[in-house]
Amino acid sequence: MDAFSSTFLSTLSQHPKSLLSPNSPNTATSSPSLKVYSVRIEEGPQKTTTTTSTKPAQLPQEKPNPSPYTPPKATPKRQLPIKPKQVEPSFPAVIFNAFDDFINTFIDPPLRPSVDPKHVLSNNFAPVDELPPTECEVVQGSLPTCLDGAYIRNGPNPQYLPRGPYHLFDGDGMLHSIKISQGKATFCSRYVQTYKYIVEREAGFQVIPNVFSGFNGLTASAARGAITAARAISGQFNPTNGIGLANTSLALFGGKLFALGESDLPYAVKLAPDGDIITLGRHDFDGKLFMSMTAHPKIDPETGEAFAFRYGPMPPFLSYFKIDQNGTKSPDVPIFSMTRPSFLHDFAITKKYAIFADIQIGMNPIDFITGGSPVSSDSGKVPRLGVIPRYAKDESEMKWFDVPGFNIVHAINAWDEDGGDTIVMVAPNILSVEHTLERMDMIHASVEKVKIDLKTGMVSRHPVSTRNLDFGVINPAYVGKKNRYVYAAIGDPMPKVAGIAKLDVSVAESDRRDCIVACRLFGEGCFGGEPFFVAKDPNNLEADEDDGYVVSYVHNENTGESRFLVMDAKSPNLDIVAAVKLPCRVPYGFHGLFVRDSDLRKL
Repeated sequence: MDAFSSTFLSTLSQHPKSLLSPNSPNTATSSPSLKVYSVRIEEGPQKTTTTTSTKPAQLPQEKPNPSPYTPPKATPKRQLPIKPKQVEPSFPAVIFNAFDDFINTFIDPPLRPSVDPKHVLSNNFAPVDELPPTECEVVQGSLPTCLDGAYIRNGPNPQYLPRGPYHLFDGDGMLHSIKISQGKATFCSRYVQTYKYIVEREAGFQVIPNVFSGFNGLTASAARGAITAARAISGQFNPTNGIGLANTSLALFGGKLFALGESDLPYAVKLAPDGDIITLGRHDFDGKLFMSMTAHPKIDPETGEAFAFRYGPMPPFLSYFKIDQNGTKSPDVPIFSMTRPSFLHDFAITKKYAIFADIQIGMNPIDFITGGSPVSSDSGKVPRLGVIPRYAKDESEMKWFDVPGFNIVHAINAWDEDGGDTIVMVAPNILSVEHTLERMDMIHASVEKVKIDLKTGMVSRHPVSTRNLDFGVINPAYVGKKNRYVYAAIGDPMPKVAGIAKLDVSVAESDRRDCIVACRLFGEGCFGGEPFFVAKDPNNLEADEDDGYVVSYVHNENTGESRFLVMDAKSPNLDIVAAVKLPCRVPYGFHGLFVRDSDLRKL
């Protein structure tokens, strides 16, 4: 999640060495208290090499670019992981790095577990190297033909071992893809070649600070801000090219596949015929998209339109827009009725409306001044939901409804009832919002169903499950319309996922029983991530909503092995119909997407 504070602060605008055993890339180097699989360090410069230029790296573009920093194109021959050149830092870089080390050691050392790299990057949160397309072994069952295509999951994977504070959301985006064709699978892991990634790959060290963990309190923020400004002035990087990580999610709309992070513009990517992942470049929709957009756009499966927004620290704190099926972006609709900056990671749409959640997480100047994070929770704020017509040209019809105690980070789905006079939304409500930023292991999210009567202004809500659930997904064909089934990750605790639960949210409000109708736990020491639903036949309008498969990556911390699991969505135990042994460890990550072969061919 490229995440929380990164959007607020995005307006500010060595060679990796593995500690893995050379003979066993999946074997952990362990100690009694800490298990570290893989990290990257910055090696000292070698004097026999050439010096770097102070000219900043060029941003990759989708059109042909003569710059030497253009992302690699697909070739018939399998590509090896890209290794940065051994370079000697320029004199300004040496000075700035020394100041960075001083700040990280004496002014703002990583004392809290939530920003201590030794804690954050332990076990299967540790980064991995890139892996070129590699054939996989199907070790259980067989892969259904409807899975011909690719499942791709995004997540943080720092290019270099952090020199100071590091939060889980600060890592460079890496895509882990399993391409399936006629029952065979090919796995590939590649970084999203963002401007930040390329600049730092060429430099051989971290240039742009960790936005989420690096700006806590006035002193640390002023010091790191000054060094960052000095790096920009000296030509080490150009902040106008974006500092985003593209590490949160993926979305397919407007004829393109995007890797997304909410602190920057999306990056277009594609899969080569051999399964390799190629970054095409930063995409601004013909100059109509400025600065950033949400990592959770909603795509209407019937119209092909994508609805999205961006938020930030300056008015308007929220702007809403859509992108049509041809990739043309509409003008922004600024929402000035949001009177203070709030954390808006996700939203929901119906056939008639878009729904935004103004929750208790936002910018808190008092906490920032006293040494805390610029983004924190405000217990005195009353959460509210904002409803605006889906095709609004301005915010004149925007309505806000107070919903005390309702704090959502992710929205699962929403739909209209009573001829459009009622909106129903299903989303996980974070019951311990004060721990959201620092102690994710203490978060408990309860999936709730909320009803908004647009005529009377009455809002009612009730839990559909009391279990700790998040990362809920549905059959993509039901986005914006009434659905019955939800597939959610079971926190054990979050961000680790112990299994998948299937919920039937059609249960009446008067029936207060738990709505979980199927469940699969991965087993002792095994953890996965966000599930994704793939329909057996998306063109069959008569098919049952749950006629398909649930897929996810799962890692066994006892053996160090990662697998791709395919589960029967209809079965009461989400039975495994296929398991693929992956050729490398897949770290825990964020959001994924399945792209059918017919769509891959169009990219």
